[in-house]
Amino acid sequence: MKFIPTLSAGLIGLSLASGAFAAGDGTSTSTPTEAACIKKGMVLDTKTKKCVEAERGMFSDEVLYLNARTMAYDGQFADAVKLLALIENQEDPKVLNYLGFSNRKLGHTAAAMGYYQRALVLDPDYILARSYMGQGMVAEGNMDGAKLQLTEIRNRGGAGSWAYVMLENAIQTTVTY
Repeated sequence: MKFIPTLSAGLIGLSLASGAFAAGDGTSTSTPTEAACIKKGMVLDTKTKKCVEAERGMFSDEVLYLNARTMAYDGQFADAVKLLALIENQEDPKVLNYLGFSNRKLGHTAAAMGYYQRALVLDPDYILARSYMGQGMVAEGNMDGAKLQLTEIRNRGGAGSWAYVMLENAIQTTVTY
């Protein structure tokens, strides 16, 4: 059976990617207030219960990452990059992965590939970064590179995962996430 993405499949994929396939992400449930802040490109200050412009040192790396990831999934790629830049640990593979994803979606393909490569140097088994990198390769017409990433995902135990299925589908249809 061939997997064809639909809106609901994409939403299911986002749900899966947020926890199961992005190692170490933890779980996150946002409140309506947090969601409203994210829509504005801001972060909820839990002490004041107000949306604020984040600054370096104001929030933990994890809070910044979770907000940036949500922004990226919401299509707010520039806001996601801005938040990710505030994270102290710029060598965290998940931070590099979402810098890659957001930059790719902004059309900065060379920068995106650099972020994915750095993430994979730090964690070669990070299959979500491999999937997003492969999808970027599909968008660039580099089908051999994308197929290599698909093989790497399978060889690293990711066959059947969201990361694998989405890259496999992108290779078959040239539709990327």
